[in-house]
Amino acid sequence: MEIEVSAEAKDRRINRTVAITVVILSVFTGLCTIKDGNIVQAMDRAQSNSVDAWGQYQATRTKLHLAQDARTMLDAMANGPSTGKAGAALAKLDGEVAKYQAEAPVLEQQARRYRQDYDALNVHDDQFDASDALTATAISLAAVAALCESMGLLFASWAFGAIGLFMGICGFAGWGFHPDLLSNFLG
Repeated sequence: MEIEVSAEAKDRRINRTVAITVVILSVFTGLCTIKDGNIVQAMDRAQSNSVDAWGQYQATRTKLHLAQDARTMLDAMANGPSTGKAGAALAKLDGEVAKYQAEAPVLEQQARRYRQDYDALNVHDDQFDASDALTATAISLAAVAALCESMGLLFASWAFGAIGLFMGICGFAGWGFHPDLLSNFLG
């Protein structure tokens, strides 16, 4: 009878340890999921802003080229009988050309800045994705450890969980550590 009691006590100890492991990793995964969702929203916004800015840049460059071409044609026609009207049109086109030449570099820089924002957010998104995958693996290993009553699997679960926790903390703290190997393999 003592053998059964000690075996039952051993089962409880590993089951309690697995339960604590699963709770800690599940709560952490939930927090990471919330933060990752916010990062994905910010990435979507940055991507949308980038696309809009590049569209504005391209439209400005197109208007610049059209204004320059129209100016060239008016300049060629200005030698005709209606030079007064052509002169006013040339002055207006000169103003538009100057405006578009000033706008284009600003729009280009803005578009590049949005792209940099997106890339910076993507690093943290990858960190949370890696954290999610590693903690899910850890939880699965812990469940199997409870079924098999294997401390070795529980230790493996803790190893995956520790790396998952580290990746999540990197995401929360804004650290630049990037899981390149995992991202390249899965991406």
